[in-house]
Amino acid sequence: MVVSGTGPRAVVTTASYEARRFGVGSAMPAARARRLCPQAVFLPPDFQTYREVSKRMMAIVRRQVEHVEVVGLDEAYLDLSGLFSPRAAMRRLVAEIADEVGITCSVGIGENKLIAKVASDAEKPAGFVVLTREQACARFAAARPGLVPGIGPKTAAKLEALGLTTLGALAAADERVLVERFGPNLGRDLQRRARFEHAGPVSNARKVVSESRERTFDTDLGNEGEMRAVLREMALALCESLARHGRSGRTIGIKVRLDNWTTVTRAHTLAAPTCDGEVVAAEALRLLAAYAPPRPVRLLGVRVAGLQSEEGSGPAGEVGGRAPQLALPV
Repeated sequence: MVVSGTGPRAVVTTASYEARRFGVGSAMPAARARRLCPQAVFLPPDFQTYREVSKRMMAIVRRQVEHVEVVGLDEAYLDLSGLFSPRAAMRRLVAEIADEVGITCSVGIGENKLIAKVASDAEKPAGFVVLTREQACARFAAARPGLVPGIGPKTAAKLEALGLTTLGALAAADERVLVERFGPNLGRDLQRRARFEHAGPVSNARKVVSESRERTFDTDLGNEGEMRAVLREMALALCESLARHGRSGRTIGIKVRLDNWTTVTRAHTLAAPTCDGEVVAAEALRLLAAYAPPRPVRLLGVRVAGLQSEEGSGPAGEVGGRAPQLALPV
């Protein structure tokens, strides 16, 4: 099964493990996915359903565990330090989610969030992996550094240029070499991550700092009136969502991708936060006019950032498919 849009420029949102064996992956053009796996069933994404199921699943999680940090629709960190038997409790939780919601979860349990996250990915789908720090270091010593959160593709490429192609090699590297190449903070942090050392706590609130809408067009837009109409429509829909969740923001931004894949962003910060659709639309259209795209446009987007709750007390919080993951530091 492959989840993707239907237009000529649609990309894959996700794919079942059976489809992945044919080389299908997230963000791949849907047309290529059809060539690789023509026998797959293609379904359009249904984010409203995903949000509803996520809400039900996280409610079950919160019945069992007090401190829960949601990091997406289908992923959360749980603090299990107060539980008498964490493993048994998590097996019961997974069974409850399967019974009440009908989905499976992959679980990783470790002494910090870094270990728990990597463990939760290790044996999907429906994995249940428990690791100490020493066990994590041994199990993943031969893995590429990019396996660990916080080590992105560009950093991994720089590490490879230094001959550090595995987590084991990075963990054992000369710290002076890393500091010289990446600076004192990042250099030492990379080595700590390779050793699965992490001190970040499980936070109950997920901070949402911005919300956006964007659209990739089946045919490039060259008409200014069409661009303005689409951008205004997205701005109004975005503000309707913000108002529904009691959020407002001061920074209005647009994103423009031209037909040659040049991507440009523009933003402006208002004097006061707003979720008024007319205000946001007007500012987005002003930014678009000021940029005046020199070529046909492939994608348009609008964003409101610096979000705060209706009471103005600070950043807004949000309770956020694949098989969901529960990364569980103990």
